[in-house]
Amino acid sequence: MHEALRREAALEPPLPATAPATKQTQIIAIYGKGGIGKSFTLANLSYMLAQLGKKVLLIGCDPKSDTTSLLFGGRACPTIIQTASAAKAAGSDVKISDVCFKRDGVFAMELGGPEVGRGCGGRGIIHGFETLEKLGFHDWDFDFVLLDFLGDVVCGGFGLPIARDMCQKVVVVGSNDLQSLYVANNVCSAVQYFRKLGGNVGVAGLVINKDDGTGEAQAFAEKVGIPVLASIPQDEDIRRKSANYHIIGLPGGVWGPLFEALAINLTEAPPVLPKPLDQEGLLGLFDASQTGADYQLTPATPEDMCAAGATAKPSLEVIYDTV
Repeated sequence: MHEALRREAALEPPLPATAPATKQTQIIAIYGKGGIGKSFTLANLSYMLAQLGKKVLLIGCDPKSDTTSLLFGGRACPTIIQTASAAKAAGSDVKISDVCFKRDGVFAMELGGPEVGRGCGGRGIIHGFETLEKLGFHDWDFDFVLLDFLGDVVCGGFGLPIARDMCQKVVVVGSNDLQSLYVANNVCSAVQYFRKLGGNVGVAGLVINKDDGTGEAQAFAEKVGIPVLASIPQDEDIRRKSANYHIIGLPGGVWGPLFEALAINLTEAPPVLPKPLDQEGLLGLFDASQTGADYQLTPATPEDMCAAGATAKPSLEVIYDTV
């Protein structure tokens, strides 16, 4: 029995399916470090998909509840969690029209989260999806469901789509900075971990946002074995329009071809099993003079931890002086 278990544990997980998705609806979870531009990317991507004739549902799963702000001109969308709480207090039920809003073919909603200091964001996500299921989530008819998730997958709630096979594939958004790639690497590690447990989710690729051309994000994608789906340049026109809640993923617009290519790449990219890096490998993507990666660890000693001249005590036993 013990030998059989060892042989089973030594087996490598099967490769993820690379054929087109068998479900008619592609459910894709987009992850990234807070502030990296997930919401900007998703708002423009979902808008472009709709202009290409696809029926799209965008669900904000970040406790900040700002995924849909760009889509709706800066206006806050009522969150499912807050609306459900208010409805429960009033003895009524939540309706789709209370929480889902649309613009030019894009349907959007926000799960929301607890108030500051009053709960766990991950638990809020789980509660939000439970409410979606009651509203008929599994019966809805969409070509794409895009889920905007914070990249902190060490939290069970934020790792939900990967852990429970709620999506077919994952996209990570990063930039040419260590922190965003650290988060992207963590997402790849989560995908690998749950694959070993029998999961089916893979990574479709990386979107490089605010690309300044230094190449670290491109190198990361090559190292972990995932494609770059799009590189969105660090551009003042993009920054200014995003800050003013303007959609730039418009057919015929200056940035339209960029988001059209992203939409096509996202549609066609198969889910792959990534090869996440260790900390040294991640640091190795950057110039050591910029990251401090060339610093050698110096171990501390017991003497370093005490005041100078302190008397060494052979034990923790308390000895009282006799009078």
